[in-house]
Amino acid sequence: MLAIVAPGQGAQKPGFLSAWMEDSTFAAHLQWLSAVADIDLVAHGTVSDEATIKDTSIAQPLLVASALATGWSVAPDLFSRADVLAGHSVGEIAAGAGAGAFSPEAAMVLVRERGRAMAQAAAVTETSMTAVIGGKPEEVVAAIGAAGLTPANYNGKGQIVAAGTVAQLAAFAENPPARTRLFPLTVAGAFHTVHMEPAVDHLREVAAAMPTSRPSVALLSNRDGAIVGDGRAFADRLVAQVAHPVRWDLCMETMAARGVTGIMELAPAGTLTGIAKRNLKGVELFNLDTPDQLDEARAFVEAHSPQTAEA
Repeated sequence: MLAIVAPGQGAQKPGFLSAWMEDSTFAAHLQWLSAVADIDLVAHGTVSDEATIKDTSIAQPLLVASALATGWSVAPDLFSRADVLAGHSVGEIAAGAGAGAFSPEAAMVLVRERGRAMAQAAAVTETSMTAVIGGKPEEVVAAIGAAGLTPANYNGKGQIVAAGTVAQLAAFAENPPARTRLFPLTVAGAFHTVHMEPAVDHLREVAAAMPTSRPSVALLSNRDGAIVGDGRAFADRLVAQVAHPVRWDLCMETMAARGVTGIMELAPAGTLTGIAKRNLKGVELFNLDTPDQLDEARAFVEAHSPQTAEA
């Protein structure tokens, strides 16, 4: 049983697509998705600096395009070979396109508008996010709430992400929950909190006009880890999720319940497989980060989803 997952904002690093541009299949797809989004994702994935790609309006389209293009480089039918597709936060849009809930072109328009709307919402107040590692979950959640923050991401054992104003996060860092470590995230706002409510109305209008279809594979929702079998319902959930917590812990529970044996994380990989390593014991993990891994990636897919693949 194969799960393919797409990472969320904060996973991007300067130049992370440079090697990929030497792969003709990837380069063609990235150039096409760039044209659809009307954003120079080639430059942002190769030469733009960290501050530039931290910008929400750039980071989000870049991550969705990267996930789709690296997946197609493994095999044109890669996403249909998965038993489960899921994405963390903005990665859900890549998963939805891979599952056929909407087209890749619609995904790029949606993520462009999502990035812009969330960037505008984030500009109203200086906000950010901090990962809280360790501690007792109930104590961590209580401390986050007491600081006026929101537990925006539930990432499984030992990791909850707090989000709110920069001032609130600074005060929280001075008095963290017992037996925890804090790691500020490379994001430009308090995503999945009330601070993102201004983005929701615009995205609801965009999503309402977006053609949708029935997903061809099991597609998980960040809201509750449920499998969503209707493209319109999935799009509606994507919009609402902008201002509500990501329940990646529940997505992993669904993967475990369905008997997933292998998880492949698309580029830029490592965040979600790192979480899975702590939560899904015995599941084989694969980080797809560079084009020289493509043959190994195809073998991984064959091992966990043994169908005839077009490589």
